[in-house]
Amino acid sequence: MTDSAGPARGDTYTGRTECRSSSHSPWRAFLRTETGSAAVLLAGVIAALVWANIGIDGYESVWRTTLSVRVGDAGVSLHLRDWVNSALMAMFFFVVGLEARREFDMGELRERRRVALPMLAGACGLCVPVLIYLAINAGHGTEHGWGAAMSTDTAFALGMLALLGRRLPAGLRTFVLSVAVVDDFVALAVIAFAYSGSVALSALLVAVGILAAVLVVRALKVRTGAVYAVAALAIWVALLKSGIDPVVTGLVMGLLTYAYPAARSDLERASGLFRRFREQPTPELERSARRGLASAISPNERLQRTFHPWTSYVIVPLFALANAGIEISPHELSRAFSSTVTWGVLAGLVLGKPLAILGTSLVTAAATGGRVRPPVGWGATAAGGTVAGVGFTVSLLIATLAFHGQRLTEAKIGILSAMAGAFLLTWTVTAVIGRLPKVLRGRALLGSAETIIDLAVPVDPDRDKVRGPHDAPVTVVEYGDFECPYCGRAEPAIRELLAEFGDDVRYVWRHLPLRDVHPRAQLAAEATEAAAEQGAFWEMHDLLFAHQGALGSADLYRYAEELSLDTERFGRHLRRRAGARRVAEDVESADLSGVSGTPTFFVNGRRHTGAYDIDHLSRAVSTARKRAALEATA
Repeated sequence: MTDSAGPARGDTYTGRTECRSSSHSPWRAFLRTETGSAAVLLAGVIAALVWANIGIDGYESVWRTTLSVRVGDAGVSLHLRDWVNSALMAMFFFVVGLEARREFDMGELRERRRVALPMLAGACGLCVPVLIYLAINAGHGTEHGWGAAMSTDTAFALGMLALLGRRLPAGLRTFVLSVAVVDDFVALAVIAFAYSGSVALSALLVAVGILAAVLVVRALKVRTGAVYAVAALAIWVALLKSGIDPVVTGLVMGLLTYAYPAARSDLERASGLFRRFREQPTPELERSARRGLASAISPNERLQRTFHPWTSYVIVPLFALANAGIEISPHELSRAFSSTVTWGVLAGLVLGKPLAILGTSLVTAAATGGRVRPPVGWGATAAGGTVAGVGFTVSLLIATLAFHGQRLTEAKIGILSAMAGAFLLTWTVTAVIGRLPKVLRGRALLGSAETIIDLAVPVDPDRDKVRGPHDAPVTVVEYGDFECPYCGRAEPAIRELLAEFGDDVRYVWRHLPLRDVHPRAQLAAEATEAAAEQGAFWEMHDLLFAHQGALGSADLYRYAEELSLDTERFGRHLRRRAGARRVAEDVESADLSGVSGTPTFFVNGRRHTGAYDIDHLSRAVSTARKRAALEATA
């Protein structure tokens, strides 16, 4: 390989050529936003507590201010706190629904058999805390507050996992998110039907009718966002008028929003439309190019990119500011911790959640003979259960509906205490796992569940271009383009990766020349195949990356001479385009694997999402190596 200097180890590369589009991993982006938003959310909680303890009357008077929105005689009039809880929080649950739908369409849950366990764990994770709360509060007249002990806060839970991210496997985040979505959906249904007042049937039927119309429009593949936005607003108003809390509108609309990978054909079409606009910048071609670019990306991803930062950094912290304010004094704390409401909420969340999630996972795995099990080890599953004990958003929503006055304060203290308790318990679980012997620690974190294979065409050493031992436990496949600048930036990281892991890694190159944006990439790919005929594929591969700015025909012949190849034979191969079929086979395998941009990496068949610098790739390879070692000793 070339000897050019590689990048500094701290550099992070996330760019990708997507046939004129660049994209980060939606899932990694989602987690990065959750990490930051958890800190902002915590700041909102602290600000609310400080404000309330400076002057509770002033705090309450602000949030009880009435705000009305009217058109003629019709309109909606709510307190500021209710606008936050019922309107803005609908946007938060919309984003949660979007991410759940993306996992269902493209992520771990696209294998439908993997949906069963999160659904069971989510359901039991609701029931057990409720039973604990009811057992503690039986006969005290506070049984009706059971809903405050049942729900996980998605934002805090994912933020907590992000803080402990290096200790826990990435698959745990998907599992916790899936459980939390089931949790949120049921909890919002509980709000709608158990904690709402009398229901106006006519308004409810209007909401159901509009939702049915949305399903019809969706089936007709109408992609105009304004249609769905107006429908969502109408459903929200109808539910509000019916007496049912309309916050569930957001989750339903999010779950209805398709997610799919960008297809190479759509991206090429978008690229062509943009070129036409570049040649003739007219308003008509501008609209056409804009529509083409938008249609190449799924509505789910576009909406998530638009709304997720707003919900994470503005709406949820604002919700905390509006609802977490309580007076905290030795007297209040003493009263709260002698109250069955506080202990019911605290025990239900901190003890009930982990017992239910871990217990359900163990029983399900035993009952199915191991066919249905968590995507991670039992230690990581236990950590997922403890982190699910963070109940804030929905718990506070239900507490404000179930209680008033002193009882509401007691419930809020229980919810805030559960946050601290869940964090300490999760930290303890991860610390215990970290002290286990290496093999036991690997089993506790990774488990033995089958992983989803994203690479559609397996590696064939007799056909593929392989660098490294054929029997290496870890295989890294790259779909790349010799003219792609991001592939050029990734290449030194690959060299460092191979040096770091030695015989434990084999590296496979597959062609994906993006001809619509890199006009010389196809010829360069065919040149490497011409060199391969003379046993010099990797030498040509390295030269092309060392001279990415010089990939013309004359340059390729010069590189063949540098490598002491038979230039006549090399030229004959190029003129006949003898390597085109081999390149086309790689492109077809990329399409089958859902690859539309370069570079795209697969580690032991799993698509690598996120950055492709040496740190991120090393972490992915290290995890794959540990899993391979566990499978070998099973």
